[in-house]
Amino acid sequence: MQRLGQMIRQLARYRRQWETVMEASSAASAKFEAPSGPSRLTQAASFGSNPGNLRMLTYVPESLPSAPALVVVLHGCTQTAAGYDHGSGWSALADRYGFVLLYPEQQESNNPKRCFNWFQLGDIERDRGEAHSIRQMVEHAVRQHGVDRSRIFVTGLSAGGAMTSTLLATYPEVFAGGAIIAGLPYRCATSVPEAFECMFQGQTRSAEEWGDLVRDASSHVGPWPKVSVWHGSADATVKPINAGEIIKQWTNVHGLRVDSSRSDVVDGYPRRTWTDAAGNEIIEEYVITGMAHGTPLAVGNDENSYGAPGPFLLDVGISSSYRIAHFWALTEPSERTTWSHPAPKSAPHVSAPALYAHADTAEASEPEAAARERQPGRQSASSSPDIGAVITKALRAAGLMK
Repeated sequence: MQRLGQMIRQLARYRRQWETVMEASSAASAKFEAPSGPSRLTQAASFGSNPGNLRMLTYVPESLPSAPALVVVLHGCTQTAAGYDHGSGWSALADRYGFVLLYPEQQESNNPKRCFNWFQLGDIERDRGEAHSIRQMVEHAVRQHGVDRSRIFVTGLSAGGAMTSTLLATYPEVFAGGAIIAGLPYRCATSVPEAFECMFQGQTRSAEEWGDLVRDASSHVGPWPKVSVWHGSADATVKPINAGEIIKQWTNVHGLRVDSSRSDVVDGYPRRTWTDAAGNEIIEEYVITGMAHGTPLAVGNDENSYGAPGPFLLDVGISSSYRIAHFWALTEPSERTTWSHPAPKSAPHVSAPALYAHADTAEASEPEAAARERQPGRQSASSSPDIGAVITKALRAAGLMK
């Protein structure tokens, strides 16, 4: 009983922290002047069975090379795709360097705070829920815009950063690289209580344990995506310890040492890199000293400044969007051959009918059906009715469930 009481008190404390963050976000949003004029994004009416019930929006520059790259951008909680595009500056970068943007958008019917459900098993496993919806969006964009399959990337903030971890783990053959901003390692949480714990406290595992979670997420054996990790040292919403755990996860997947290969200072902030045997930078980490929870921006008129400040969009003198695009070799045509993620020998990885099939249909394979029987539901409860009631109450109070 003492342990149960401690758990209830801890969950209540995490809930209060989450409510404080959301209240502050709402207050900041009320003061923030939304961008005038229509959104630059266009919504796709249909792109597949959409088992995660997400919206698909895209931005395609007027001038586009043949076989362009594709960048998937995932907003954070309380944000919209159009708002995050305006704040992060990705469409301005797309105009300048010629690549296609895909913006999955969460709906309030899925999550009242518009967070991607990075902590629900039904949304973070391959060919299920929100992860599968985003994979369907990618395939739709590839076919519609003639995208180079070897240059598909994904980035996201906070819940979007955690979903970026999910996509890199569940569909590593699709993505050449990812950028996780104020996010969390893949499968850090598979329930709401665990999500609160990961965010506000952090979860420590060995590099091998973290790496196994990625390796077990698909049958892929390599090559693996490049990874860029960004985190503010003063982030109280998603503790900075999560950045270190992400590094442990992906250095292990790539077979690299946890100790970085090189370190330097970029725009006044420390950057560490991990290189492969050929000297190519495979993983990078930026620690934005003194920054709270959000996406780092450099607002100005110079060529490396993009975006506009707002809630969770912080002008700290470095444009994460530009630096991430540079890391992925999208900013200079001559750099595109520096590091290339080989295209799948058979593209797409699965047949179109299988790709667009609903993840929960009766036609699921026997292994998939057996696995689902072993998995807890999206809102799994403890065997104790009291614990379940507490979790449900916390979930509703936090705005993560209706």
